[in-house]
Amino acid sequence: MDYKKTNAPTTTVTRDLMELCEDTGNIYETVTIIAKRSNQIAHEIKEELSKKLQEFASGNDNLEEVFENREQIEISRFYEKLPKPTLIATKEYEEHKIYFRNPAKIDKI
Repeated sequence: MDYKKTNAPTTTVTRDLMELCEDTGNIYETVTIIAKRSNQIAHEIKEELSKKLQEFASGNDNLEEVFENREQIEISRFYEKLPKPTLIATKEYEEHKIYFRNPAKIDKI
């Protein structure tokens, strides 16, 4: 998913818990679903950032050769400005973009 184009807020938003847990009927289950999706998003963003920053890695680390790399700084700032993974996951949950199931609730025939 392209997290750069998400319409998730960048700051904390107060939410109605009763609306948030309408699908599951249990606020703890809802929080667990959002938390698991948030971990997935954080992992994807971290991998993407690591790939972009590997281009700037040097083989020898010498304090005398350390210099500012404007492109590296801009990439890091861009990722810092993205909404937090929890806010992205919550927005996805509210928009019913997350598929989830609870194997314990599936009726056994």
